[in-house]
Amino acid sequence: MPGTDAAATDFIARWAKSEGSERGNYQTFLSELCDLLGVPRPEPAVADDAENAYVFDRTVTSRDGKGGAAPGFIDLYKRDCFILEAKQGSETPAAKSDDDLADTALKPRKTRLGTARRGTAKWDQAMLAARGQAERYARSLPPEEGNPPLLITCDIGHTFELYSDFSRLGRTYTPFPDPSSHRIRFEQLADEKTRQLLATAWTDPLDLDPAKRSAKVTRDIAARLAKLSRSLEKTGQNAEVVAHFLMRVLFTLFAEDIDLIPKESFTSFLKRIEHKPELFAPLVESLWKEMNTGGVSAALEAPVLRFNGGLFAECHAIPLDADQLKLLIDAAEQDWSDVEPAIFGTLLERALDPRERHKLGAHYTPRAYVERLVLPTVIEPLRERWSNAQAAALTLDRLGKPKQARRAVDDFLHELCNTTVLDPACGSGNFLYVTLEHMKRLEAEVRQTLFDLGGQTPLELESAGITVDPHLLKGIELNPRAAAIADLVLWIGHLQWHHRTHRGTTPSEPILQAFANIENRDAVLAYDEKKLVTDEQGQPVTRWDGRTTKKHPVTGEDVPDETAREVTYTYVNPRKAEWPEADFVVGNPPFIGDKKMRAALGSGYVDALRATYSDYGNGLDFVLYWWLRCAEAVKAEKLRAFGLITTNSISQPFNRRIISTLVGPDHEIGYAFAISDHPWTDEAGAAAVRVAMTVVDRRTGDGVLSTTEAGEDLQQTTGSINAGLTIGVSKSSAVQLKANQGLACPGVQLSGMGFVVEEADLDQFPAATREALIRRYINGRDLMQVPTGRYVLDASGETDETLQDGHPEAYQWIVERVKPDRDQNTRKKYRREWWIFAEPRLKFRRALAGLPRWIGTCRTAKHRVFAFADESTLPDAKVVAIADQRASTLGILSSVIHTNFATWIGGWLGVGNDSTYNHADCLNRFPFPDKEKDQLDQVAAVAERLDTHRKRQQAAHPKLTLTNVYNVLEKLRSGEPLTAKEKLTHEQGLVSVLKQLHDDLDAAVFAAYGWSDLWNRHQRGDDIDEPLLERLVALNAERAAEEATGHVRWLRPDFQNPQGKEATTEQQTTLDLPDAPAPKKPSGKKLRWPDTLPAQTAILRDLLTASPTPLTPEALAASFPTAKTRLAQITEICETLTSLGLATKGDADLSGQVKFAA
Repeated sequence: MPGTDAAATDFIARWAKSEGSERGNYQTFLSELCDLLGVPRPEPAVADDAENAYVFDRTVTSRDGKGGAAPGFIDLYKRDCFILEAKQGSETPAAKSDDDLADTALKPRKTRLGTARRGTAKWDQAMLAARGQAERYARSLPPEEGNPPLLITCDIGHTFELYSDFSRLGRTYTPFPDPSSHRIRFEQLADEKTRQLLATAWTDPLDLDPAKRSAKVTRDIAARLAKLSRSLEKTGQNAEVVAHFLMRVLFTLFAEDIDLIPKESFTSFLKRIEHKPELFAPLVESLWKEMNTGGVSAALEAPVLRFNGGLFAECHAIPLDADQLKLLIDAAEQDWSDVEPAIFGTLLERALDPRERHKLGAHYTPRAYVERLVLPTVIEPLRERWSNAQAAALTLDRLGKPKQARRAVDDFLHELCNTTVLDPACGSGNFLYVTLEHMKRLEAEVRQTLFDLGGQTPLELESAGITVDPHLLKGIELNPRAAAIADLVLWIGHLQWHHRTHRGTTPSEPILQAFANIENRDAVLAYDEKKLVTDEQGQPVTRWDGRTTKKHPVTGEDVPDETAREVTYTYVNPRKAEWPEADFVVGNPPFIGDKKMRAALGSGYVDALRATYSDYGNGLDFVLYWWLRCAEAVKAEKLRAFGLITTNSISQPFNRRIISTLVGPDHEIGYAFAISDHPWTDEAGAAAVRVAMTVVDRRTGDGVLSTTEAGEDLQQTTGSINAGLTIGVSKSSAVQLKANQGLACPGVQLSGMGFVVEEADLDQFPAATREALIRRYINGRDLMQVPTGRYVLDASGETDETLQDGHPEAYQWIVERVKPDRDQNTRKKYRREWWIFAEPRLKFRRALAGLPRWIGTCRTAKHRVFAFADESTLPDAKVVAIADQRASTLGILSSVIHTNFATWIGGWLGVGNDSTYNHADCLNRFPFPDKEKDQLDQVAAVAERLDTHRKRQQAAHPKLTLTNVYNVLEKLRSGEPLTAKEKLTHEQGLVSVLKQLHDDLDAAVFAAYGWSDLWNRHQRGDDIDEPLLERLVALNAERAAEEATGHVRWLRPDFQNPQGKEATTEQQTTLDLPDAPAPKKPSGKKLRWPDTLPAQTAILRDLLTASPTPLTPEALAASFPTAKTRLAQITEICETLTSLGLATKGDADLSGQVKFAA
């Protein structure tokens, strides 16, 4: 626990007079501070930095300005908590402090940067430099350590300043909790709350995240609103009327708690009429009329401001009974000033919508997840421009040009206050709100800098209308209630920020303004009208609503209720919907897969959409219409950048091929940031899903790729991000090979589980039917878990007449169990041929014909396992069947060479983040070794033993699953201890034997490729993933080149090429091999020297960042015409960048030259 008030008084008295050397004081000071806070002191450092989780002088490696990498030293570091940088200010000027200030080539200079006298501009700049240094250290931490949520700068004995990034990206630390209160004065340590805040920073900093505390309040408030909403609907009130009534109520409660109407006035009014509920409606209507226009409220007995803005234009109040009024009083007694707008919209939408209310207690998207997209999309580019303007202003101020310095800041402030952001699927506005708040945070920093330079006060700027407000945040939303909530959420967030930062002052009237920035319409498709589809008799054509079910009278199963119908439409003059102009786009478009779009949106809509966007092709997930449209806008320079949430299938082969035509190293636009796989909450279903986050701007250079498993810790890598959302070998560089084609396919797709027959039901069918139509059926669970022993009725090749006449029992079975679903299917073929599997794979069955066995693997699985299946078995669509009976093929596919390749190129799916096996890429792009090599016999022998071993152990232990077996195998390889349950699996599965078999198999396959050197490195524990992929991609290119000449190494020539013919020219052209890009020649042209100092700062930062080695000012100047005349200015800018922590500076070498790095 934090120390006593007396201990705090003694500590303050002891350290308040400190003015000595920072290096001499900070360890003693911080150790004694730990004692005061009741937290452990830092631990002794050890040689291995991986063990230095809480130490003084933690080393981090960064470019040193001398031509290489050198250690920096974090004054105090606590992993997953904070980086602390200490400075030692003074109350009196000291000559020594001046000696420590950065010097430049310009003489004389009015001011210098560095630790300085407290209360001066130099001191402010020194603390700003400490923040920049801490941010630089955060970026230099090893990726596996993640980024701390807090940065702390400290002037020993004087102040602490806190900065936070609860998204854990480590790229945008902002003043915590806000710019007006992030600085803790030393004497505030006498307050126990301050000591507790710092103690929490030391022990559990994520608990300081305001969104966590606000989320609890917000959920409680939403639950109370839902209860009241439900009560009103039970009295027969229309749900939409109730929703708009409650939105006016909740804003009134919010206005009361942030002093926009007199404090406690509305709650007191409700309590006064608690026993006279009949007064509620007329008096509240009167209040809302006054709030709309301004005036004196009889209900509150006080004047009220003019709110306007459309919210109170309709002032209808629903009469409440005594119980309902009591519910409203209970809600009014909550603290509405502390709601979290980032989640309030979602929860409010669920509370007010009868169909969504059951999701109120379900998951919602945490604010930190939203920030992980908003920050790199919008805020980091803006802060980059701000740091350039800030450096320019400080440079000008040091040169004695305060007016020009203020102009540099003022210009950026006006740019910020005119920056627009669009969410073209804004829902209830959470992305827009988070963007608004971070823009307000940046605005506050800019305003403070302007004031420090002698400019207007923040409040004067606010009053003059130079401000970030909701009109800059634009949205398009199809759901009218969600659109109204989004508008309300933005205003709540804006007014909440004003209340926190300008407490005691009233915003200008009208408080709310009707900016019409949230549009209620379709974001991707515009049309003149929806035209009802009618049949020949003029009656509306309807379809099943896709939701309502009933119990089947025979089977008792849920089947579509054919009486629950929806009308269908065609769309007249469909065209691309217009979007308002914006600088950035950010958001979370709806997740609807290609195969589900017709059921969710209607065939007419899908047909119109695909016709309108015909250049995109068919087969796209719905979200890709937003994504590709944004990419085109960035390419055309209509957008600066966009960031969207998509399903993580965006990096999978089909989507990847389309995206790679627009984005990547060979194009004008590229990925600035990406997370290929991240946990998320689908707001439509309140379900946990896995998504990708992608940010695209105009760049051809490196971006930041983040990875996370559970959503908490992120690891970041910088490099060129390719269409597969990886850094390194590009997935698109591996092409499909003819040699492997035609041998793999997903199993049959039933589209009706009524085809499935349990073993106990087989006796219902005559022997002839069992022989002709019933086959053993396996799905992914049968392969990896416990075999279910199920069968399937396969009527492929039958007509409905031959099935009815020849196998009436089977016909009745399918009529009762399959036909009700098929009758409502949106695809005409599935309705017409209801007795046949949706996808019977008749063509592929020819590849399996005559084979006694084939190879199967799950399309989506945690472990990539291949196994033989018997010829009598029919695979499900979740199983990829490979038409090859040879053990050598099984062995190669089961080796680490193929499984690594398949995992890399195939992508991941699902909440479990399981790898997917798309045969068109995972198999058809995979180069097999030369099948003439003798080593294949050894591969086949080990593969047979492997398959036999697994089947034998599962037969002996019927509950043993391959998933559990391979979980244990993974632990054996990592050296982790086994649990009691895992030890049993190890014993039953003989997993150590399995491990040896896999090792023997891998050794044999590496030898077959001639790559035993890689196997030896793998055995030593080296990471061989990248060199292995490089070799496979190179071998793929070699095979493709052979095929282009007509030489194809068929995997099964007896089936694929029975006549022994070479590939024809026509066949060769279908390979569509990409041309190798011509190497780019160095330009050699001089760069244009920008006109403004912020732009000059930006171009110098770009040059320093792009250079692999540090540069001297002379080298930088050589990039521009008239280099000599630029040298002094370039040196000055580099010094300023160093003082802000945006660059590093080395010592002068023997020639007297100083180098800088970024």
